[in-house]
Amino acid sequence: MTFDFPAFLVLASALTGGIWLLDAVLFAPRRRAVVAADVDDPSAAETHPAYKEPILVEYAKSFFPVIFAVLVLRSFLVEPFRIPSNSMMPTLLTGDFILVNKFSYGLRLPVVNTKVVDIGEPRRGDVVVFKFPLDPKTDYIKRVVGLPGDEVAYHDKTIYVNGEAMPQLPIGTYTGVGSGKEMTGAREALESLSGVDHAILKRPGAPDLPFGCQVLAFGAVKVPEGHYFVMGDNRDNSNDSRCWGFVPEDNLVGKAFAIWMHWDGQRDGFPIAWSRLWEGIN
Repeated sequence: MTFDFPAFLVLASALTGGIWLLDAVLFAPRRRAVVAADVDDPSAAETHPAYKEPILVEYAKSFFPVIFAVLVLRSFLVEPFRIPSNSMMPTLLTGDFILVNKFSYGLRLPVVNTKVVDIGEPRRGDVVVFKFPLDPKTDYIKRVVGLPGDEVAYHDKTIYVNGEAMPQLPIGTYTGVGSGKEMTGAREALESLSGVDHAILKRPGAPDLPFGCQVLAFGAVKVPEGHYFVMGDNRDNSNDSRCWGFVPEDNLVGKAFAIWMHWDGQRDGFPIAWSRLWEGIN
């Protein structure tokens, strides 16, 4: 069972805030009145030793500001995620802890994910986090390749958008470390998606479509309105739109913009890669 952290934050905020509010409106005035009747200065009733809040109220008043602040920060500003696989190599590695801008594509209510303020839309080349269309409880991260209305094709390891090949500049043979050692020997190239330059990996001889993927099996597809076509930078090791189709706009979570930590227990020596800390995501 997947733990629903946003739902927990909403529930905890409502519970602690509700206890605090209920006490402030109904019970605190009664406590003050009882103490005020027995002291010389009624205005100092709350500071008198006889005035004592229930421990439940004390905890609620202490935890509510913290929980609510985390809820607001995580829901509308920045949310942390951990990269669990190699599908976005070499841009992102297994063990990267990243930050996602939650307001790049509009402000959404927590839990229900309903957009309440429209700020912007994804651009071709953005690295986005989204709810996996086949299992909305699971978060995926990929790169936007096709926008609504685009015609996307992929063959000979090259992306074609509206009939135009996205240029690639060969870099050389890739050497992986830690969990990414399996990709040692892959060919690395610098791809440009509408001016967004980023590195990709591809294996010579591997089929253009991962096994079982049929979306692009018969050529180009047109991205429907309100949807996006996404792919992993590790082109021959990514479960993406080539396999299961388009990402609805409602499934978008935000835009990945920075790596704040990298921890990979399979690295030789120390598991933290200091060079990746606070590295931007392009």
